[in-house]
Order: sequence, then C-alpha cells, then structure tokens
Amino acid sequence: MEDIEKFVQGFNRFQQQYFAEPHGLYDSLREGQHPGTLLIGCCDSRVDPMLLTGSDPGDLFVVRNIANLVPPCTPNAPPGVSSAIEFAVCNLEVARIIVLGHARCGGIRALMAPRRRVTETDFVGRWMHIAEPVAERVRKTLPHHTEEQQHRACEMASILHSLDNLLTYPWLRERAEQGKLKLHGWYFDISTGALMAYSPRQQQFLPLVCPVSGPAITDHHAHPHHLETT
Repeated sequence: MEDIEKFVQGFNRFQQQYFAEPHGLYDSLREGQHPGTLLIGCCDSRVDPMLLTGSDPGDLFVVRNIANLVPPCTPNAPPGVSSAIEFAVCNLEVARIIVLGHARCGGIRALMAPRRRVTETDFVGRWMHIAEPVAERVRKTLPHHTEEQQHRACEMASILHSLDNLLTYPWLRERAEQGKLKLHGWYFDISTGALMAYSPRQQQFLPLVCPVSGPAITDHHAHPHHLETT
C-alpha cells in the first residue's frame, strides 16, 4: 500500500503542476497532441524517457518494449510496436525518431545468454529474436572480449539494428529521404550517468552528455563500428 500511496501523492503533485493554474499546459493539450519526437525506449524501470529528458506532457510520443527493439516491416511484424510507429510518423508527422538504448539491459543479457530452445510461450525469447543477427555478429567479432564488453557492444549495435529496421517501413523511409524525418541513436550509460549518441560520420557512439564526474570513458573495443552493423 505504501507504493500505491506514493503514486497517488505523485498524481496530486502532477495535478497541481499542470491543472491548478489557469491557462496551464493541458489547456492546449485537451484537443489533441502534437509531439515532435517519437522515442523508442526500453521497458526497464531505470530508463524513463520523460524523466531522463526532462520532458513535459505532449513533448514525446513514447514506445517502450524490452530492449528498445524495432521489428522489420513484414506482414507478420508485431502490430503493437509497428502500429505505434506508423501512427507517430503518418498521423502525428513527428520530425525525429530517437532509439534510446541503455547499459546493463536485461533483454540484451538474455539474448547473449547460452542458447536455449524458444517455445511458443517464450515471449521474451521470441521478441529478442529480432536482434539475433546482432548477437551473432558480436559472438563472431568479439569472441575473446569479456562478457561485459560483449553485452555493451550488443546493446549499442542493437540500437543501429533498430534504426536500420525503421527504414524498412516505406512511408518512414520516404519521409527520411525527403528530409522531413531525422533518425537518432542514443545510449544511456547507467553506470556513469552519461548519454551517448551515434555519429554516422565517425561510425561510433560519442558523448552527448558526459558523466557528472568528468569526461566519458570510451571503450573502443566494445563499440559497434567494429561489428559491421551496416
């Protein structure tokens, strides 16, 4: 009950912040939403996109799933994620999409674990199969690296895999080619508090926001530009 009370008190604070004052934010949001950004993030409770980006209601259209994956555009693509992407791009006409991955991801850890047979009711295993090509490249390219380095490489490379999968949706690719839609890959390092962004020009993740304690420490051996991600 303590958790429930915490949530109710939190809603009270939310209500006071956004509804108590006349002409508040929800005066403009009641009739509809107009977010400029679709953020595809992980379900991990430590990685809340709204909290991490300091966003207000209406700023982000958020899709969250295990390991922030994007399925490729196929007739059998999971409709939940694919329909949310379609709505954000075709109906809301967002200007950018951010795929936000993170360190110490449980989904990636499961993907990199010793293989086991995936059953029809192993929903996590079936979902993570989307990123199996990435895991295979990591195992092949970094066989002598530590488990932590392999996991980090897979976490980063899976972000790029999701960005590639986004471009398999024809209506999304069309807007990107027209310059109406930008794609970004971000990586939140839970260990240091740093935020990194993928640079297509340098083909690696570079610090966007450094750790509070100082410059970000970059492990080039675990970076996905060594994994032939494209």
